[in-house]
Amino acid sequence: MKKKNLSDIPIGIRAEEALKKAVADTIADHKRTGDPIVIWRDGKVVKVPADQIEVRETEAEYGKPKEK
Repeated sequence: MKKKNLSDIPIGIRAEEALKKAVADTIADHKRTGDPIVIWRDGKVVKVPADQIEVRETEAEYGKPKEK
């Protein structure tokens, strides 16, 4: 598989992937340190205890933007 040149990927897609990675890293950090996270769920602010945080690995998925 040919490796993509980062400069060939649109800045918007790179920014979105960077944001996703930053959020995933922050969530994992909260779980590791035992700090809760605060999220918006069903129209309300909800505090999620560290022991209930689900950590998912992220992988950059550069490609065409998803159509809405």
